[in-house]
Amino acid sequence: MVVKSLKLNNYRNLENTVFYPTDGINVIYGSNAQGKTNLIECLWLFTGGRSFRGSKESELVAFGKNQADTELCFQTREREQTIKFEIQSGKRFPILNDVPKSSLSQIVGSFCAVVFSPDHLTLIKNGPEERRSFIDGAICQLKPTYASLLGRYKKILGERNALLKDIPHHRELEDTLDIWNERLAVEGSAIAEQRIKYLNGLTVPAIKFYEGISSGREKLSLEYKMNCHANTDMSRSEIADAMLLSLRQKQSEDIYCGYTTTGMHRDDLIVKIDNMEARSFGSQGQQRSAVLALKLAEAEQIGEIKGENPVILLDDVLSELDNTRRNYLLKKLSGMQIFITCCDSFIEGKNIVRIENGKIIS
Repeated sequence: MVVKSLKLNNYRNLENTVFYPTDGINVIYGSNAQGKTNLIECLWLFTGGRSFRGSKESELVAFGKNQADTELCFQTREREQTIKFEIQSGKRFPILNDVPKSSLSQIVGSFCAVVFSPDHLTLIKNGPEERRSFIDGAICQLKPTYASLLGRYKKILGERNALLKDIPHHRELEDTLDIWNERLAVEGSAIAEQRIKYLNGLTVPAIKFYEGISSGREKLSLEYKMNCHANTDMSRSEIADAMLLSLRQKQSEDIYCGYTTTGMHRDDLIVKIDNMEARSFGSQGQQRSAVLALKLAEAEQIGEIKGENPVILLDDVLSELDNTRRNYLLKKLSGMQIFITCCDSFIEGKNIVRIENGKIIS
């Protein structure tokens, strides 16, 4: 998978910008706040995901403008394709190969990328939500229908939480709670099944990459931990039954709290180094090495399953790594199209462009 061109108009501070990258390494450099990360962010949005910076859709449009327009032309094994976005009124309206789509989920899986950012280097250190997002985002690129599954679960969860808040004032509503319990258990078990399957495939390459980064001195292990009476050896139906039991047992607590305290939305990915949990006991270097291993494994999984490598986006991440980790990362990503943002140009054998005041200068 290779980006052939990127056109932007009124996207953040990038006005009337056209970028023609090379198939190999593309370095985008410049001072801070010139638009480097905006370019990388825009490329990522064509995967159909949300901004990796946590930005709202309304923040993607240039200040004082009503609409932003973006267009990506990229080459896959099958053919050359285009994705366009009209961003207005806080929403993205996608167009795939000149066919308007009703939702972002309908373009997920068309363009695949893996993004590394300084925020991702804290993936191990931070809370479970970020690790769940890492898993879910990776699965969505491989199985576009997974995005719809997540959407259904989120909607049911929202309905159940709203009901939990109403029950103290209308006790008769408690009798209807089990309807939502059953629906949440069914959709939640489907999510768990997909996450477990994905992590089973991710574990071997992640262990391999971590071993390479650490020169074989340490061993990485991954464990999916469910927040209910279930384990990863169970079938989907067994997980659904276990989750339903957990929801019923926690019902009084949930009513008191006003939200759902158990379920797939509270699961976690436990990362261990030499059988010690990396979040609590790993050094900063070990935690960063684990994140790199996970991301490299994600890229490899996409390449194997899709039959072509994803585009790699490195947003100012190399400056956060020591020389050993930096060189290892670039070596393992060789052969893929890479976009690197940095404050200065220091990588040989690449296409270099400079961004200044939102404009690309070759």
